[in-house]
Amino acid sequence: MKQRERRPGQKKTSGPAGESSRDDRAGRSLKPVVRPAATRDTVRETAPAAVSRPLMARSGNRPAERVPVILESLGAGDFHLIDSGDGQKLEQYGPYRIIRPEAQALWRPSLAPQIWEKVDAVFTGDTDEEGTGRWRFPKAALGETWPLNLLGVDFLGRFTSFRHVGVFPEQIVHWSWMKEAVENAGRPLKVLNLFGYTGVASLVAAAAGAEVTHVDASKKAIGWARENQALGRMEKLPIRWICEDAMKFILREERRGSQYDIILTDPPKFGRGPNGEVWHLFEHLPLMLDVCREILSPKAAGLVLTAYSIRASFYSIHELMRETMRGAGGAVESGELVIREAGLDGKTPGRALSTSLFSRWVPK
Repeated sequence: MKQRERRPGQKKTSGPAGESSRDDRAGRSLKPVVRPAATRDTVRETAPAAVSRPLMARSGNRPAERVPVILESLGAGDFHLIDSGDGQKLEQYGPYRIIRPEAQALWRPSLAPQIWEKVDAVFTGDTDEEGTGRWRFPKAALGETWPLNLLGVDFLGRFTSFRHVGVFPEQIVHWSWMKEAVENAGRPLKVLNLFGYTGVASLVAAAAGAEVTHVDASKKAIGWARENQALGRMEKLPIRWICEDAMKFILREERRGSQYDIILTDPPKFGRGPNGEVWHLFEHLPLMLDVCREILSPKAAGLVLTAYSIRASFYSIHELMRETMRGAGGAVESGELVIREAGLDGKTPGRALSTSLFSRWVPK
């Protein structure tokens, strides 16, 4: 079900460690990322760069490929997309009907205007990724949070200034795949969730039986994730909550010889780590995937990459993933995540709304 919107209408922008504010489709950071009004070159001179190392020389055949793959969701649990059009989307999140901006909804809405008028919350105002937007509540003032459930996991929805509500539901297709892989492995799997945001994916993996390491650079996101864990009475599940720069973390794990069976990575287009580290997707993604390859276990179940609001074809990350996984066998499947409109009843298929690009390596 995800476009970080990172996440409705924005993108995520997590720092190298995961402090995020997804742009138009995925902005997930709980506090705005303050960008200098300088040029990109100036940013490079004044902010510390992420730790680096040379890329590994890969040999062997590239994995088989499956393209294009469209992973579609009609909704799940307490979420479904009701309608979309005129640059907006009408969604159901538990008891609330919500309107948020959606640049890719170029068509006209299917449902009558009076249906769109009967909503509980509307995101208005400035919609840039600095988090200056506002929520309007046409019926009655609502609290900041409310309970939601996806894949059997309870968590808190929250009205944030980034237009996001704490979950990117298009990701449920990846979470369902991960849940099945963990449950059918016949052994405990170790899952690494990079740029983990509010922890829904981490809770799904842990509830399925995995040992989980969750990494995000935002202290507020980690705090929200712990709230979600407590809400579902899942405090005893084996989850490590790590507030750190993602690149620094995985490089250290590589030096330690740590290994994981499943890695989820959901990096932003641009972001900063907790100590001012600068992350640019096109510059740093090759190294991130390269390090992820090194910390995959010999019997790994998969490596999943999602990319929001970037000016690129899915083929760009598809070919990068295939080059990164040379000699590993298996297959790389890449394409788009989409959410299909489900109508007022949540069961009537309508148009498909694209949310993000993805590439996933699987061992067979």
